[in-house]
Amino acid sequence: MISTVQTMAGAFLGLALAATTSSAQTKTTPVNPVIYKTEKVDGLDIFYREAGPANAPTILLLHGFPSSSHMYRDLINDLKDSYHVIAPDYPGFGNSSFPDRSQFRYTFDNLSAVIEKFIDAKGLKKFALYIQDYGAPVGLRIASRRPELISALIIQNGNAYTEGFGPYLAPFPPFWNARNAETEKPLRDFLTITGTKLQYLDGVENPENINPDAYNLDQAYLDRPGNVEVQLDLFFDYQNNPKQYPVWQNYFSTKQPATLIVWGKNDKFFTAAGAEAYKKHLKDIDFHLLNTGHFALEDYHTEIAAYIKDFLSKRKIK
Repeated sequence: MISTVQTMAGAFLGLALAATTSSAQTKTTPVNPVIYKTEKVDGLDIFYREAGPANAPTILLLHGFPSSSHMYRDLINDLKDSYHVIAPDYPGFGNSSFPDRSQFRYTFDNLSAVIEKFIDAKGLKKFALYIQDYGAPVGLRIASRRPELISALIIQNGNAYTEGFGPYLAPFPPFWNARNAETEKPLRDFLTITGTKLQYLDGVENPENINPDAYNLDQAYLDRPGNVEVQLDLFFDYQNNPKQYPVWQNYFSTKQPATLIVWGKNDKFFTAAGAEAYKKHLKDIDFHLLNTGHFALEDYHTEIAAYIKDFLSKRKIK
């Protein structure tokens, strides 16, 4: 009898250990984990987030101001089971190298050149390009130079038309006309926590849905010594982006990339008129205006992910 009990106890113990081991293995082996790495480009460490099957269609995510690849954290998790997603930080943003202004000229030409070299270093041959805010002048420079890379465009509050310039951009033209302490002052306000929160919360239907970690992290990066001057350099160089609009519009007209528009319609930086303007040159468009502001992914990432999946699957984007 004792022997039988001991045998049964041993069997139960073995099953319990096996279950514990299996559970531990499940917990330590996540499916499609997000990885965080850096790629060396021209001596700079370019940080990036990457997830999803390597043989799945690729989506390159280019972030806006004042954010980083962190703005795509939720969307990456939404898409990673079906797509290969990759999101880099520009020099001077997020976890990428932050070179001194004496060593790196902060212009949109230079940011796009670095990201283009990053694309080649990662061996990306074809991808859907997601652009928001600064992602538009960075990404559309690359798309118009190398259209063969682009399988589709996904555009969220990123301008390629002057119609999209909203009232919150009013301080920029005086600054472009004469850069001095007086014209800099209203732009410096955009670099404070008040300005950063404005970008995240203005136009949002339910501000309580916006995670404060996002704007507080952005502000922590903005507050790094020397970063105000770096961002003012980019603000000043932004005047060269509208000069490129005819080039990008010609790319739209001649190459006709399939395009998904997902736009926060209450954005007072880049308005819904800028979204509508894409219809002038693009024929194959899925168009969605969302009841939110500039950083639409903060409260609409689930809906945007569904739009992306539907858009890419219908067009059999590979």
